[in-house]
Amino acid sequence: MINRILRVSGKSTTGSSEDAAPKAAVRLEDVTHEYGSGGSRLRSGTGRTVTALRGISLEVENGEIVGLRGPSGSGKSTILHAVSGLLVPTRGRVELKGTDLAGLSGRNRTRARRRHVGIVFQRFHLLPSLSARANVALPLVQAGVPKPDRRERATALLEQVGLGDRITHLPGELSGGERQRVAIARALVSDPDVLIADEPTGELDTATGADVLELLTDVARDRAVLVASHDDETLAVADRVISLRDGQVIDDGR
Repeated sequence: MINRILRVSGKSTTGSSEDAAPKAAVRLEDVTHEYGSGGSRLRSGTGRTVTALRGISLEVENGEIVGLRGPSGSGKSTILHAVSGLLVPTRGRVELKGTDLAGLSGRNRTRARRRHVGIVFQRFHLLPSLSARANVALPLVQAGVPKPDRRERATALLEQVGLGDRITHLPGELSGGERQRVAIARALVSDPDVLIADEPTGELDTATGADVLELLTDVARDRAVLVASHDDETLAVADRVISLRDGQVIDDGR
């Protein structure tokens, strides 16, 4: 099992800073987002403003897996983008570990994302010319971690996810399930406080998807995990599931 086994240099594992940390790792307060407003990219192609989120409020606590359920266009991906700092909502507050992301500069939002958030995509997003270990180590390159430490951490994580014999393989030499395990290891290599998974089993068969979900459950011990999916089997691992429709919460799962 993976359980915060690797720490990025400078991130404390104990002490008063952890004791004083907010219980909710992620908090959204009355968040509304309009594409086409304030320079946001339009999705409709009609020139009109599209409201993707309407007054969303939710919390994800440390050690909790929260699922987001809803049809396409319900707001799942927009919530994930807001939590990761990839977009600033039109209105409302998005807190990550107690910090309002909207109050940060673009550079500092990027730093907050790299420090606190790991992202697992549906389609893996691995660089085809790099080995599994090099792909996992990429976030550490951006963080300025020395090469020997990068190799050690990436190797340890690949062993933890059952790919110790695939360290030097290219993505094209791996199965879909193995590629997703590499992607999960990459998301964890900086030891994030929050893990975001967007349709993490969408490209996998049922058996392989079940293995990936077991892995996600293992890594959620003291992280906040936010999983967006259409699939009920994927969402079954969640402690609670928030249902969305037309950018609004219709059931908060409590």
